[in-house]
Amino acid sequence: MVIPSRRGAKSLLKLSIEIATESEEAVIELLSGVFGQPASVFSDLEQQRMIASVFIPGISRAQRAQISHGLAVMRQSGLNIVSGRVQVRRIRRENWAESWKRHFKPLEISSRLLVLPSWSRRKARRGQAVVILDPGLSFGTGHHPTTAFCLEKIAAVRRQHSSQSLLDIGCGSGILSIAAAKLGYAPVVGFDFDPDAVRVARENAAVNRVRISVSREDLTRMPRRSSRQFDVICANLIYDLLIQESGRIISRVARTGTILLAGILKEQFGGVQRAYESAGLKLVAARTTKEWRAGAFQFKG
Repeated sequence: MVIPSRRGAKSLLKLSIEIATESEEAVIELLSGVFGQPASVFSDLEQQRMIASVFIPGISRAQRAQISHGLAVMRQSGLNIVSGRVQVRRIRRENWAESWKRHFKPLEISSRLLVLPSWSRRKARRGQAVVILDPGLSFGTGHHPTTAFCLEKIAAVRRQHSSQSLLDIGCGSGILSIAAAKLGYAPVVGFDFDPDAVRVARENAAVNRVRISVSREDLTRMPRRSSRQFDVICANLIYDLLIQESGRIISRVARTGTILLAGILKEQFGGVQRAYESAGLKLVAARTTKEWRAGAFQFKG
């Protein structure tokens, strides 16, 4: 279930959490990871408190669960979160739109890929594929470090003049699928459990004039084994799903393919790594940025 802003209405949701100075970076990374877009912090010197906020089109139960789990992990590690109470209220879209232009800047992934907001006038370099995203519509901009890792790897493992396919599990805004299509992957297939994310991904694909297949699917209800395999799989999911559904994910990658796992708190990455290595894969690349870690896996041998 998603609690949405009314479609076509002039409002969004503002999600806020009161935090302590020591937990500022961790909470910002948590919100950015859950919603795929930058969070901000407001310091109230008079009240001597800090508020972390993110502006979103809607919030699902799964996202609420991710936030609760992330805050719990922080508390267990000894971070002071203050109350940790999550507040959600509706705000007018006009008051929010201009603030995005200050936060969402062009993002150069590599010499082969550039992510731009719709209002940017930046020119791409020769041979550089461009992905256009309007964060006013999207559930992901590529600025979160684990999303950026996936974008870099999608570009890095692309073999020129070869046919390669890609499956995007939990596609969100469609940024990874769109980038893959721009880089020459085909076919590109994405799915998400959130119907609003599916709608947004399709809208962004249309803006970028790429052909990708996006549908609403529940990973937990898909066949455990798949006769269709992909050269690259991107899975930006919560920890529990990455563990519980590892069999379904692995069955969909080609023996010579790559699985990119993202959106994982660094304390949880070891569990994910053990689950996938026990199924015959090996970790071939990884990156840790603050509280987050992402990794690329391939079959051994």
